[in-house]
Amino acid sequence: MGKVAFLGLGVMGYPMAGHLRKTGHDVTVYNRTAAKAARWTAEHGGASAATPKEAARGAEIVFACVGNDDDLRQVTCGPDGAFDGMKRGAVFVDHTTTSATIARELHALAASNGIGFVDAPVSGGQAGAENGVLTVMAGGDAADFARSEPAIAAYARMVRLMGPSGAGQLTKMVNQICIAGLVEGLSEGIHFAKRAGLDAAAVIEVISKGAAQSWQMENRYKTMIEGKFDFGFAVDWMRKDLAICLEEARKNGAHLPVTETVDRFYSEVQAMGGNRWDTSSLIARLERK
Repeated sequence: MGKVAFLGLGVMGYPMAGHLRKTGHDVTVYNRTAAKAARWTAEHGGASAATPKEAARGAEIVFACVGNDDDLRQVTCGPDGAFDGMKRGAVFVDHTTTSATIARELHALAASNGIGFVDAPVSGGQAGAENGVLTVMAGGDAADFARSEPAIAAYARMVRLMGPSGAGQLTKMVNQICIAGLVEGLSEGIHFAKRAGLDAAAVIEVISKGAAQSWQMENRYKTMIEGKFDFGFAVDWMRKDLAICLEEARKNGAHLPVTETVDRFYSEVQAMGGNRWDTSSLIARLERK
């Protein structure tokens, strides 16, 4: 157990930092909205800092889970960024879903400052963060990963080094590509069952025990049937992630016709006012027709 920092206390970071504290780490948190950091310390103990630099000072590992590439750049190498406060030999672990490009950029910058950098996006959503059962896919140097893995285990059930810098983000892209197709297929299946006059819930309960089974099916079918979309990962964030996937595909020559189509469908959900609905809201565009 050691001194760590956590930057970003959103729906994922807040419970993740909490798990680090519960497992005995000395945790200092930073959040752009200071009131949330104060609430976290009131609930968990530890300390809060006014800047990423201050939070990172003296930490052995600095974790971050922020919004996007620009947010990550701001908390690492912006004014009062964490890199300026980190001691040599410390490791920065980024749980944000970002481009592989910025992961490699920050890995190189960190190395020039004598610190490690691991890109470590997560899967499992808010529930996974709260229950400490996230899947973490990492990219970076093996030694830096080995130093950070025991701490990451506080909120993860699966942690694996996928390759050099950027490999974690590339693996997360695969995850989002697969989820996009799964949610669209589940949406169409439920929509079809309703139109066919079947009991949609009964249909899913049966087919979820066979080859069609998926996490999305088992955890989202009831709320999808009811037209409730206040759970899980927001459409705005999914479109951000799919944009990263599609941009990377343009670079590496991968063909993603289903992902492109689902991304367009999510834009229709946004046009319906569903920016903050969860990703299962793809069914809403079918039900309105």
